[in-house]
Amino acid sequence: MTATESIERYQKAASDLKGRVRGAVLEPGNPAYDEARSLWNAMIDRRPALVVRCLGTADVIAGVKAAREYDLPLTIKGGGHNIAGLACCDGGLMLDMSLMRGVWVDPAAKVARAQAGCLLGDVDRETQLHGLAAVLGFVSNTGCAGLTLGGGFGYLSRRFGWTSDNVASIDLVTPDGRAIRASEREHSDLFWGLRGGGGNFGVATSFEYALHAVGPDILGGAIAWRGEDAGRVLEMYRTLVAEAPPELTCVAGLRLAPPAPWLAPEVHGKPIVALFVCYSGSLADGEKLVAPIKAFGAPVGDVVQKRPYVSQQALLDATQPKGRRYYWKSEYLRGFEPGLFTQAIEHAGRIVSPHSAILIFPLGGAISRLPEDHSAVGNRDAVAVLNIGGSWERADDDGKNIDWARGAWHDLRQYSTGGTYVNFLTEDDGDERTRAAYRTNYARLAEVKAAWDPSNLLRTNKNILPTT
Repeated sequence: MTATESIERYQKAASDLKGRVRGAVLEPGNPAYDEARSLWNAMIDRRPALVVRCLGTADVIAGVKAAREYDLPLTIKGGGHNIAGLACCDGGLMLDMSLMRGVWVDPAAKVARAQAGCLLGDVDRETQLHGLAAVLGFVSNTGCAGLTLGGGFGYLSRRFGWTSDNVASIDLVTPDGRAIRASEREHSDLFWGLRGGGGNFGVATSFEYALHAVGPDILGGAIAWRGEDAGRVLEMYRTLVAEAPPELTCVAGLRLAPPAPWLAPEVHGKPIVALFVCYSGSLADGEKLVAPIKAFGAPVGDVVQKRPYVSQQALLDATQPKGRRYYWKSEYLRGFEPGLFTQAIEHAGRIVSPHSAILIFPLGGAISRLPEDHSAVGNRDAVAVLNIGGSWERADDDGKNIDWARGAWHDLRQYSTGGTYVNFLTEDDGDERTRAAYRTNYARLAEVKAAWDPSNLLRTNKNILPTT
């Protein structure tokens, strides 16, 4: 196809869509185009041919049909927070769901329905009005759709399971343009695949979440020690995670201390080890469990206290602002084996950006009580998620920060289960890594893909190839 023919095709698709959707159809040059295509990770700078700012399911159906009719690559933007920037591609059609942010809570039934453009904070604010919470992630500006479709985990996962374990139903538009609902009772094969299989099977328009009695106050916050104490702190952490009840989640982090007011000024810019603590049970029980952590060694900052659950959910937001450059490497850990912490500390000492970190997110608990094939996300044998998170400001620094992340990953991946969390896969992680994210569940996912998207319309993602 010639360049002229391509332009004519885009123009025809744009004209067609403008007559069929309520939302805006944006082309390059429109003042709102750059805002709509922008993503959280500034390393991703792609230019779609068209952006449809969907206002409802009918707009999504029109967009899906146009992508098929005009043979345009199709991408879906929810929160735009994915590390690989899967929401956008050059020359394609982006369905921007970010204006679809309605949340409806039924406190009697303990369920909430959230539209696909919702951020975690949108859901938390509405559910906490009733002392209820969905099982969501650690950063309130993350999109619910991407988190949920990739499995999802957060402070409540050890108590209640993956985010996808707590989804009762998903409304979506199929690749052939139908609006359906998937649940255990309706299209159960599709529902199995959606709970971890990402955006491979349809365009999700809303999610029904089971809610749990959590908040409005919990015991949580952060506590930090000097970098030279990291070995002792992480050994304490090893025992803590092994013995902790499911109500207690502690995320461990190694990084340079930011100039935050809760940290002693003398450690700013120097290595620290920190624990991000959340106890979601009774405050009295939490104070007893957290007291030994607060008394350990000589902390250089401690803001673990009674606080609103919505505050806890936003605790890490400042570490991941939109517009920085991000590059991650991640693995599921089979345990806290000898050498893991030592090597993590060594690589944390080589960090080249004040924003980068090595993080350990504990799993287990409710996640591990279900069989591997309960849903597509699998990986229920993992003890924790290791994330080597490169984060920096300037494009000129890409090379050295990516090299640091890859170097740390090269040495630390020996402790992996062999699996990896699909939502943490970066742009350069190929098919082998996608298969590693699903392990034994991949073959069944390929069958679901063949049943629902045999032509692979939804391929600008961590793609699962349909069984032929």
